[in-house]
Amino acid sequence: MRSKIRNKLLGSAVFLAGLIASSATFAEDAKISDDVVRIGLIEDMSGVYADITGPGAVTAAKMAVEEFGGTVLGKKIEIVSADHQNKADIGGAIARKWFDEEKVDAILDVASSSPALAALEVAKQKNKLIVLSSPGSLRITNEVCGPYVMHWAYDTYAIAHTTGQALVDKGLDKWYFVTADYAFGHGLEKETGDLVQARGGKVLGSTRLPIGTTDFASALLTAQGSGASVVALANAGSDTINSVKQAAQFGLTQAGQKLATLGGFINDIHGLGLEEAQGLTIVEASYWDLDEKTREWSKRFFAERKAMPNMLQTGTYSSVLHYLKAVKEAGTDDTEKVAAKMRELPVNDVFYHNGKIREDGRMMHDMYLFEVKKPSESKAPWDYYKLLATVPGDKAFQPLSKSTCSLVKK
Repeated sequence: MRSKIRNKLLGSAVFLAGLIASSATFAEDAKISDDVVRIGLIEDMSGVYADITGPGAVTAAKMAVEEFGGTVLGKKIEIVSADHQNKADIGGAIARKWFDEEKVDAILDVASSSPALAALEVAKQKNKLIVLSSPGSLRITNEVCGPYVMHWAYDTYAIAHTTGQALVDKGLDKWYFVTADYAFGHGLEKETGDLVQARGGKVLGSTRLPIGTTDFASALLTAQGSGASVVALANAGSDTINSVKQAAQFGLTQAGQKLATLGGFINDIHGLGLEEAQGLTIVEASYWDLDEKTREWSKRFFAERKAMPNMLQTGTYSSVLHYLKAVKEAGTDDTEKVAAKMRELPVNDVFYHNGKIREDGRMMHDMYLFEVKKPSESKAPWDYYKLLATVPGDKAFQPLSKSTCSLVKK
């Protein structure tokens, strides 16, 4: 009897020693630099894109951290944020300071394409991870791609092809562009124009205006007089709101022209109101009212921001959550190992399902084409969209056969 008890105690001691050794090995392998996983977001906090990125993106990132449990591998997770003021040099300078002095492990969003491209170049120089949801420039997964560069929510190709194809196929084949004069606007105009022409339509002209323009009268009157069946707004934020409002004042849609927003978001529709926004086509990668899970998450977001989330903000949430999952799986915050895990693991969360990070860094997922409801169709505030089509990722995003990314094997 004593022998049996002694053997049981010995077995328990061996088992406990094994657990301790295993825990010690795990603790040794789980290497977190500076004992903190530090995530940076460089947003537009006060400018024309503040409502669609800014504090809302930071809130979404913090919700991802909360959902993950607040720590990873036993270490604190910290979100840091900054305002680039829509200036590329400031965006680049913030990224450099964060990596050189403030021990930021990864930048998981930069609002607006020009500051994003500047920060991206710094991240590449430092061999650091950068994941982008807010900028739309197709360059991110083409000529400036890199092993630690990922593009999450959308890009100009997906917007152009989802919107352009739908309208041209309805016979709306003469286009005029009112374009924001920077990388994002240029990309939208080019991608959409190329598609329109490839499908037999015509681009009748374009007017380019600086970010923050308040007077769109001349551009809209030129578009109105061009004979275009579609006036496409290749802009975003308050530029979109102002141009749509002024188009309504000029009776552009009442005269039979279709107004298409190529960089529009649900926040813009809320700012405009359904009376002016009704009938607009809009593309997003997510919508708060798609199912019970999206509604539940979005109500918590609304409690913080007093607005429903758009795809830039849900993209930031998704990328932060996926990054943390990869850190846990990799057992470290080492850039190379985490990036490899991010590419290996499927992307699954409230808004994005069975996503996959392609070799060029593009996160592949469905896109949605919506039409803005009439006032009589809306049942409550923020009930603004009716779904026209769900476009699979392999149809929405640029095929690898067209990629100029150096990582793509052809």
